[in-house]
Amino acid sequence: MKLRPLGDRVLVRPDDSDKPLPSGLVIPDTAKEKPQEGIVLGVGPGGFHDGVRVPLDVKEGDRVVYSKYGGTEVIVEGEDLLILAERDILGVVG
Repeated sequence: MKLRPLGDRVLVRPDDSDKPLPSGLVIPDTAKEKPQEGIVLGVGPGGFHDGVRVPLDVKEGDRVVYSKYGGTEVIVEGEDLLILAERDILGVVG
């Protein structure tokens, strides 16, 4: 990956795979809500608190749930990704 997050930022690949509903229907992209789950591709070194660097609670490969409107969308090597602040990550799945 040619993009390295800085500070308390996290690079995430949104999981927007087409998962059928229990009824078997598949919702088209135009009618879907923005995904709120994804895989961490990179993490920054952490932010500073009282002059001391604090490492992030997530690591590469973690599946995370993040705030619906959090992050900045970027395209890297033709792939749609998100750069999120650690505070926008709500939890780690699994």
